[in-house]
Amino acid sequence: MARSRQLGRRRWLSSRQLRRLREAGLAYAFLIPSILIIGLFGLFPLAFAAYESTLKGLNKVVGTPDGLGNYFKAVDNLAYVIAFWIAALCAVFAVRGVWGVLQEQREYNSRPWPWLIPGALVAVSVAMFTRFVFLLLPELLNVPSKLRGAANTQENFMALVKESWLLPNVQQAFWTSVAVLLVGVVAATVANRMATRRRALPRIYFGEFFTATLLAIAAIVLAWFTWEQVNLAYATALEAGEGLDIWSQIVTISAGFLLLLGAWWLWENADEQESNRGLIFRLIGATMLMVGGWVLISELPQAVAAGDKDWWQGLQATVYYVIGTVPMQLGISLVLAVMLFQKIRGQTFFRMVYFLPYIAPFVGTAAVFRILFSGKPNAPINSILGLLGFDSMAWLNEPNGIFRIIAGVDQSVTMALSGPSLALVVIMIYGIWTFVGFDTVVFLAGLGSIPKELYEVASIDGAGTWQQFRHVTLPLLSPTLYFLSLYAVIGTFKAFNHIYVLRQGAALGTADTASIVIFQAFKRDTRYGYASALAILLLIIILGVTAINNRIASRRVFYG
Repeated sequence: MARSRQLGRRRWLSSRQLRRLREAGLAYAFLIPSILIIGLFGLFPLAFAAYESTLKGLNKVVGTPDGLGNYFKAVDNLAYVIAFWIAALCAVFAVRGVWGVLQEQREYNSRPWPWLIPGALVAVSVAMFTRFVFLLLPELLNVPSKLRGAANTQENFMALVKESWLLPNVQQAFWTSVAVLLVGVVAATVANRMATRRRALPRIYFGEFFTATLLAIAAIVLAWFTWEQVNLAYATALEAGEGLDIWSQIVTISAGFLLLLGAWWLWENADEQESNRGLIFRLIGATMLMVGGWVLISELPQAVAAGDKDWWQGLQATVYYVIGTVPMQLGISLVLAVMLFQKIRGQTFFRMVYFLPYIAPFVGTAAVFRILFSGKPNAPINSILGLLGFDSMAWLNEPNGIFRIIAGVDQSVTMALSGPSLALVVIMIYGIWTFVGFDTVVFLAGLGSIPKELYEVASIDGAGTWQQFRHVTLPLLSPTLYFLSLYAVIGTFKAFNHIYVLRQGAALGTADTASIVIFQAFKRDTRYGYASALAILLLIIILGVTAINNRIASRRVFYG
């Protein structure tokens, strides 16, 4: 009897399969702590912020459901455009994932389809578990408010927590997700069993189908949610006797951006044409699509004007801050790195001096800058200007743009052409001064990785100093430059500490970047849902800028 059981076990799991199962179990055992940490401190706060952004109310973490209302307050009808585009992108990436599996199947004659059911089931279980979390979370967050009229004891607290856990809808969502997950695990085991019958090491397609299904679920949920919100907005406007142009703006702006994407694609592929005629036709087509795109997105200024003025002003200040700091600090740091890479006296001392601003406390150095650039006539910078025969300036208290100051404050210059305010320019100077040392050290590490033999060969071929820098240093330094530019752009979009210390009320908000506007909505106005919506919008912008940067820079990075 025991021998027959052993033979049956051997027929079900061979020694090779048992070894692979143990290896997989050990690997997942090591990964579980990191998955829990990333999920708890990385993904959950992001998901909770997205959930919180759909609630409204003052000084309420668990507010009243408002759908896309907070987003509508921030960017008006652009909220619906962004939501539909995110849903469309999720659908596109899901289709691309499945299309990649199909191409791999044709190329390698693989068998991916047994992994479709387990991947889809586990993705559905994750979506159901997410629903369970957001059913349980509001009940747990309401526990403190329920304790206000009762004795605040540990027994009462645990009783209320248990009551929240035992709610029928919470229990149903939890056990349904667990059941679907178990079915998915069984299906994955069966798929693995079917795949290992072949002698070659099987290709596991679980991740591809899991990701594609999860993206498809996100696309369907977001598209349905946005559709419901648009219909609700139309019904509300109809009851009030008003008209809305949501769909016209969605279609027009989306079509305009599609034309701009088509123009960019034609422009990028124009240099691949073998004949001059094909090149000219592509350039003309790209120009026509670009003009048509700009005409179609003419609805964009109207939507922007209807949004939150503080938010748009904060985004404008953020864009000014990025453009004014990133190219300058990278250029200065590259020059300094090349100079410090030479054999000069005091090389170590200068490297340490340039790196000190980065390791010094931001709040302390920002406070020093606040004293240096004070608007008082006897402030250090104004005193230096007085010695040179110039008038004192308001610096951090000046709300006027630098181009308007140059042209004359009395001149009528539009807000868009006035440029960043002088207060924001001071903050830019601080940002450049702070991060030049860090970029210089990283550039020095990149320069040190370039083989000296390449310079010797270039020198033998007659290349001068500039030619060596242009054709040897810059191409081999492009990975470092790409990393620093990406790091700098993301960092400037999220910059907060030094801007909060340097900002002054007299600047009338012209130095308040997007992160400051979000903090003010959260701390000063206690509009937690609205602040979460602004944070999600900023995250979308950062992801978009990062994707564009990766798309453009990845083709120009040379890894040797």
